[in-house]
Amino acid sequence: MNLHEYQGKAILKKYGVPIAESILIDDATDSISAAKEVQARTGISIWAIKAQIHAGGRGKGGGVKIAKSLDDVALYANQILGMQLVTPQTGPEGKKVKKVLIEQGIYYPGISQPQEFYFGIVFNRNLSRNIVIYSPKGGMNIEEVAEETPQYLFKEEIDPYHGILPFQARRIAFNLGLSGAAFKSMVSMIPKIYNAYLENDATTLEINPLFKTSDDKMLVVDTKMVIDDNALYRHPEIEEMRDLNEEDPLDVEARDNKLNYIKLDGNVGCMVNGAGLAMATMDIIQMSGGYPANFLDVGGTADSTRVEKAFRILLKDPNVKIILVNIFGGIVRCDRVAMGIVEAYKNIGNIALPIIVRLQGTNAIEAAELIKNSGLAVNTALQLDDAAQLLKRFIAQTS
Repeated sequence: MNLHEYQGKAILKKYGVPIAESILIDDATDSISAAKEVQARTGISIWAIKAQIHAGGRGKGGGVKIAKSLDDVALYANQILGMQLVTPQTGPEGKKVKKVLIEQGIYYPGISQPQEFYFGIVFNRNLSRNIVIYSPKGGMNIEEVAEETPQYLFKEEIDPYHGILPFQARRIAFNLGLSGAAFKSMVSMIPKIYNAYLENDATTLEINPLFKTSDDKMLVVDTKMVIDDNALYRHPEIEEMRDLNEEDPLDVEARDNKLNYIKLDGNVGCMVNGAGLAMATMDIIQMSGGYPANFLDVGGTADSTRVEKAFRILLKDPNVKIILVNIFGGIVRCDRVAMGIVEAYKNIGNIALPIIVRLQGTNAIEAAELIKNSGLAVNTALQLDDAAQLLKRFIAQTS
């Protein structure tokens, strides 16, 4: 589950991590009062107006503006709120901005030697350890730093038993080139950030930039935080932060219907039961010349209602040109799946897409009879190879 910048900062603030002062608004008429409140807290009369969407690169897309007057604040808030923001991470369709953050400016008059750093924590599955990744050259071009000057990118493995140790925090601050009060501030901040990551079951926590002010204070200016969906039952207060407007409507519908669904970019929609069979089915689609449009696992206890809901989700994806249903009836009965397919046809209406159904296992014969007697234009297969041959034929017809 992705969090907005302001939500990630709120979590970090609970752990004592210094955060840039800001106020969230969803109406441009509130921008000036919010700016005045931020100014009253900080004494700074420069503000950053920041779009809140689940994507990085907002500054490159015009979603972050620096306002040097209250008139600028109102102007930029009006420009950004409601805009369709396109960034390198949103795709060409972009995302509509419904909230902006009015934040204290960090490049205020009199600042000397401004410094931006990158600090992130991710889970390395190969090592089964959390890894701190950091760089003294943070900011909007961190991807270019990683690609062109990897010597400025450092990593620190964290032992899962001991957690982040004091000598590691000192090494991180040293490699960032910090000294004096900024060094001490960073060393103090690092375990707080790590605890926020660990205790909230995050899978990713990025701070970019982490800023050193002119008076040697460290300040979190932007953050990206991703929470493990499987751990949300332990964090109901975080689950309430979920912004459904930022998520794919098909993902939301699938989750509401307790279906395991991940949208992909292909042209063949697939419905299976079991993650292993799903992966094998996606391989078959690829080997047949197509591309999977999704991962959709209806589960081992699928009934006709569940299958119909899965069908509706597949049909709502405009990229889907063919549907492949590949079900092995172990716990689930194939005749129930067949009933779901028949009911989906009846309830949804005319389905123009070619549909291939391969049912094997418990009550597979009864399932085949149900589909045959329904009179529906469904292509049935008993073996995976039969399904693959049908798939090749339809892919050739649609390409």
